[in-house]
Amino acid sequence: MSIPKKRLGKMPAGEITDHKLYLNRRQFIKGTAAIATASLLQSSLVRAAETPEPTFTNLVTGNYSTQESSTPFDAVTTYNNFYEFGIDKASPAILAADFPDKIKPWRVTIDGECDKPGEYDYDDLIRPFTLEERIYRFRCVEGWSMVIPWVGFPLADLIKRAQPNSKAKFVQFTTLYDPQQMPGQRRAVLDWPYVEGLRMDEAMNPLTLLSVGLYGRELLGQNGAPIRLVVPWKYGFKSIKSIVNIRFVETLPRSAWMKAGPREYGFYSNVNPNVDHPRWSQSRERRIGELLKRKTELFNGYGDEVAHLYAGMDLKKYI
Repeated sequence: MSIPKKRLGKMPAGEITDHKLYLNRRQFIKGTAAIATASLLQSSLVRAAETPEPTFTNLVTGNYSTQESSTPFDAVTTYNNFYEFGIDKASPAILAADFPDKIKPWRVTIDGECDKPGEYDYDDLIRPFTLEERIYRFRCVEGWSMVIPWVGFPLADLIKRAQPNSKAKFVQFTTLYDPQQMPGQRRAVLDWPYVEGLRMDEAMNPLTLLSVGLYGRELLGQNGAPIRLVVPWKYGFKSIKSIVNIRFVETLPRSAWMKAGPREYGFYSNVNPNVDHPRWSQSRERRIGELLKRKTELFNGYGDEVAHLYAGMDLKKYI
């Protein structure tokens, strides 16, 4: 069930969820508040003292890796948007902690307008590809950003393997739907399962990554395990997590946030400091770990690589 549009305008600027649910969210986390505080404190202390051991070896440094310093591992793994595990930033780290172990074996279906559809085990899906480490500036919709060393491979490599036909104009992605494992799906915050999409040329761009890890290790549950999308020139909600289906389609997919708030969230969702969200400015952002805000860059600073994709388009109309 989609969030009624009339409620979206009533939400505080820092939240993107149903206003009624926002007001009642204390009830949602009441049973986990104490353990959340204790768990995050203990987790923070441990992670601050230890560097996680890498689980991937022989990584290739990607051509698009930034020279910026990475956001601390602790922040990247304890401050997350993953509504399938709760609407608060701290909830995913708590509720998704055991998720990767519970959902093995993981399978991804590739279908739709392609000549080589199939259903793949996780290992078989990633085995043919060389894993790269790319450090991206990764923005989220609330105006905060991180710099994350993702591990993965270009989505374009997988698309070539599937051999989409001439009818394939878009790529649609779907997250796992499992309310037992993903407690956030028990509430009608969004129209589950989570769906996102890219135009074919966006999907084929060399910046677009299918990520299976970060900081040299496998993805944690809160970061989208075991496989997620990374589209660094778009707002964070476009980078769908825990993917179970990749489908080639002829018509533009209606993504989860387009359904929830069509006035506020468009299909393209490119980082654009010149277009304000209806409830807040997007001209400045705060890098996690920094006190002061910085100017937001068009296309998150990747204009040289992606601006040509939108030549002639009105980026204020096609948000």
